Amino acid sequence: MGDLFRLAIESETKLGKEVKEVINKGGLVPDEMTFNLLKERISNSDCADGFILDGYPRTLRQAKMLDEQIEVDKLIVIDISDEEAVKRLASRRHCLSCGAIYNLYTSPKPKEGEQCDQCDKKLHQRDDDKEEAIRARLATYHHETEEVIKHYGEKVSQVNGEQEIEKVAEDVAKALD
Repeated sequence: MGDLFRLAIESETKLGKEVKEVINKGGLVPDEMTFNLLKERISNSDCADGFILDGYPRTLRQAKMLDEQIEVDKLIVIDISDEEAVKRLASRRHCLSCGAIYNLYTSPKPKEGEQCDQCDKKLHQRDDDKEEAIRARLATYHHETEEVIKHYGEKVSQVNGEQEIEKVAEDVAKALD
């Protein structure tokens, strides 16, 4: 969903500007707006045999809207503490010139401070990666998204996200089998 939101923002359409405003304040994009972006994307032929959603559904209402369109096979929750989430997200940096993404805390780290390894430009922290916005998103997660996890019940698999990335990937792959 993040990619769909970024594409909408980059397009600078009315919808993209609305999405940007909501995200920069640390909020979640309204359900109808999110669902319409998603419906358009999953109607493409490359989704005919299935797809994986990352970061959707986030609200019980979104889950019910999704359930009316498709049957969800599995929900994977990658668990990390709030403090770890803040640490990881606040450490993300993006190159506005070439699009490279780095993390000052996890991999991939830039080789030279906060300069892009690919084009040597200064790296940028997105507004939604600042601590205040992250904490607002976490509060929303605890209030709304945890209801989605309850909604899907037996379809939920939880993975410890504070392990090495290779182990997290292995556990996610097992959960999908």
